[in-house]
Amino acid sequence: MIVFDRLWNTMHKRGVSTYKLREDCGIDSKTVRRLKANDNIETKTLSKLCAALDCKIEDIMEYVPDSDT
Repeated sequence: MIVFDRLWNTMHKRGVSTYKLREDCGIDSKTVRRLKANDNIETKTLSKLCAALDCKIEDIMEYVPDSDT
């Protein structure tokens, strides 16, 4: 499973709120909800997030094995 816990930490470190993501970076509120729920996200959204936060992909997401496997 891909989780976005690192995204929230990176945003906090850079002083970026979800409001700023929505208003200044073109990330809509539905996408923010999907990120919070660790749902599927398009690669173009990941690219926008990395550009907006000036970070690498590993700064916003990580793979965590499912506990049932």
